[in-house]
Amino acid sequence: MTIHVSLRSKKKKIVNLYVGLAKNAKNDEKNLLEPTTDTVTYSDGTTEEVYGFDVPVKALDQEFDLALIGTKGKWYDHKVYVTNPTPVEEEGPKTEISALEDGNYTMEITFEGGSGKATILSPVKIKAEGGAVTAIVQWDSPNYDYMIVDGTKYLPSSTEGGSVFEIPVSAFDEPVSVIGDTVAMSKTA
Repeated sequence: MTIHVSLRSKKKKIVNLYVGLAKNAKNDEKNLLEPTTDTVTYSDGTTEEVYGFDVPVKALDQEFDLALIGTKGKWYDHKVYVTNPTPVEEEGPKTEISALEDGNYTMEITFEGGSGKATILSPVKIKAEGGAVTAIVQWDSPNYDYMIVDGTKYLPSSTEGGSVFEIPVSAFDEPVSVIGDTVAMSKTA
């Protein structure tokens, strides 16, 4: 099996990997692992280009030697093992908004950012009608008095059990930036 590793090394200081010991890597250039350029996205939304490597792994949970060389030309030995790998999900064809048949659906979402004190519940309800798709999102707080999506202000359709909004969906599997305004910050105890 092969695992892909993105190395978050500032300024791409790790330039090659070698499965084996550093002393053997110097004389076995044909088996050096060449880097790919990967773009990693951090939890704060920033991105960085880093080197990635496809590393052959004989077995899970078994230690093996992996040498690396940096920009200064010195090889370093490391002991590595792989446990609980996550399979890469191949990107299949994306569902186009206009191709979605009219009807009601649910969709899992991931919520990022904000204060961390409130979130949008998942899954969300999705309504497709005439080529337009609307997400019915519910905050876990009833104190949200409006949301802004793509510059348009939306008022809640309900505040029972949490503020509920109907917002447009322009694409699947793409981040959507929203602003949620809450009155909870101005309330006094």
